Amino acid sequence: MPSAGTVADATRSQQLLARPVSRSRPVPVRAAIPPLPATGWMIADAGLGVLLLVLVLTVANVDRMPRGVQEFLAVRVSLKNVLLLSGFALAWPIVLWGCGLYEPGRLRDGRGEWPRLLVASLIACLLAMIFPLTSQSGAAQPIHAILFAMMVAPSAAVARTGVRAARQAGGRLPARRTLIIGSGPIAAEVYRGFDANPQVRREALGFVDTDPQPALIGTGLPHLGPVGCVERLLMHEVVDEVLIALPVKSRYEDIHRVIVACAIAGVSATHPAPIFTTGPGNHRMDRVAMATAMGRPLAPKDLRRGVKRIIDVVGSAVMLVLLAPLLAVIALAIRWTSAGPVFFHQERCGYQKRTFRMLKFRSMVEGAERMQESLEGQNEAAGPIFKIKADPRITRLGRFLRRTSLDELPQFWHVLVGDMSLVGPRPMSLRDVARFQDPWVMRRFSVRPGLTCLWQVQGRSSLSFEQWIALDLEYVDRWSLTLDAMLMLKTLPAVLKGTGAH
Repeated sequence: MPSAGTVADATRSQQLLARPVSRSRPVPVRAAIPPLPATGWMIADAGLGVLLLVLVLTVANVDRMPRGVQEFLAVRVSLKNVLLLSGFALAWPIVLWGCGLYEPGRLRDGRGEWPRLLVASLIACLLAMIFPLTSQSGAAQPIHAILFAMMVAPSAAVARTGVRAARQAGGRLPARRTLIIGSGPIAAEVYRGFDANPQVRREALGFVDTDPQPALIGTGLPHLGPVGCVERLLMHEVVDEVLIALPVKSRYEDIHRVIVACAIAGVSATHPAPIFTTGPGNHRMDRVAMATAMGRPLAPKDLRRGVKRIIDVVGSAVMLVLLAPLLAVIALAIRWTSAGPVFFHQERCGYQKRTFRMLKFRSMVEGAERMQESLEGQNEAAGPIFKIKADPRITRLGRFLRRTSLDELPQFWHVLVGDMSLVGPRPMSLRDVARFQDPWVMRRFSVRPGLTCLWQVQGRSSLSFEQWIALDLEYVDRWSLTLDAMLMLKTLPAVLKGTGAH
């Protein structure tokens, strides 16, 4: 006769496995951004300054830009301009430092930031005057330096505000949602070692073992089921990492099975020794409890990720400032042409299936989500996604906004605060994710979702769900800063063509 504890464990396991997506938000909605050191802020500000300066000069001289590929390849960049831009990139952070904008307290709360930014922008105007003073072709004029100075202060302020908002939303870095495999002495030692490293917070989701042992049962940690349920747990729960604490000799097959399941679902696995081959992923050493184990994070977590985040902050801050007039016009047009709010909010699955409330310009009639159930029979898309080419809920203005992707512009805010990235798989609705059937699809959530991705530049809505997922996983496997740059350059032409958009 099963004990009361066994029945309770079985009930808990059935509840977890039956739940399509974790909606109780056991972890913070946003992944908080760790405090940037002064060096990180300086790099970000240097990049923002150079980007704005180049943007102003490019727009002012658009009639001189190369017209085709041959002309573009024939353009020569002078050593003088490279040196001037490099010198400006070094001087601008020094100006901000001299104005006291890198003081820890000011970076933390922004107190007294605006007056100092205005003073810094005046000095930046003087710095930028070196370009018209040394320009022999007349491409750089004094007015360009003034325009740059007018843009740099609000852009820097938006970037700082976004980083602070992300920190406040998540407080500190969210705890790693950890699944323990095993329940014997090794597992108990691993569980007790969760507090050994104060820099890494772990929250135990529970443990999985076909034959539960007293060592972990006595801790009160819930037993979620046998090893065979790992795949489904990885699909339906927010799991950041799996710690395998099984004896290698006697549980080799179970260990290998779990590692393969983690590799398929895109979840980091830490196991006793690097003796298994599972496909994509990089080895790294990680100290857990008192034992050294070999981890397999699928997405690289090195300096490139830091550079990607800096690009996200700088790029989204610049775009929010530049697009502010357009955003205001679109908002007024929506209010003028249809009843209802300007913005549409919807829960979406982000990094590691953590949910966040995504913002878009409203392109449908008010209450469109409540009408979807009655339209399910008209769904034209195969798989779990919902698409109707001539969706009756879309307003006339909304159809234009969708075709031009203007409805997505508010998502630059999500990039700024850390919910999204400029490039990455598109965030999907809870309805769609709840209908996923295959564990390998979940690997798309092992990176932060983005504004644009591979399928956005290769057909958009005209592609099937299988093609979407294949391109998302290709991005995860091939990710590099070069690939991100290529996709950003290809996005604007794809949007202007409007191919596959509806």
